[in-house]
Amino acid sequence: MNVPEDGYLLRIFIGESDRHAQHPLYEAIVLKARETGLAGATVVRGVMGFGKNSVIHTVKILRLSEDLPMVIEIADSLEKIEQFLPVLDEMIKDGLVTLERVRVIHYKADS
Repeated sequence: MNVPEDGYLLRIFIGESDRHAQHPLYEAIVLKARETGLAGATVVRGVMGFGKNSVIHTVKILRLSEDLPMVIEIADSLEKIEQFLPVLDEMIKDGLVTLERVRVIHYKADS
């Protein structure tokens, strides 16, 4: 798999409790990205955050939030990411999606 040096980073902000077809949304997105042939995806679980409703979601010692922020990052070419955006439109009901240009320094996968 080859990612051009001038790549793009798709960043998806959702909640841990968001679902798609009885599965966690973050899991469904990563599996769909893999199925689509994108270069790779990483999910990061946040320890604190808030969204458009300004409700704070946080990890506390005595109270564990059931809806922590989740961020999915996918790096690939602009063309491949743009082809994936309509898939996300079908899957995401509430969240934030950003796209930024990045410089890929190193990416190798065994053939």
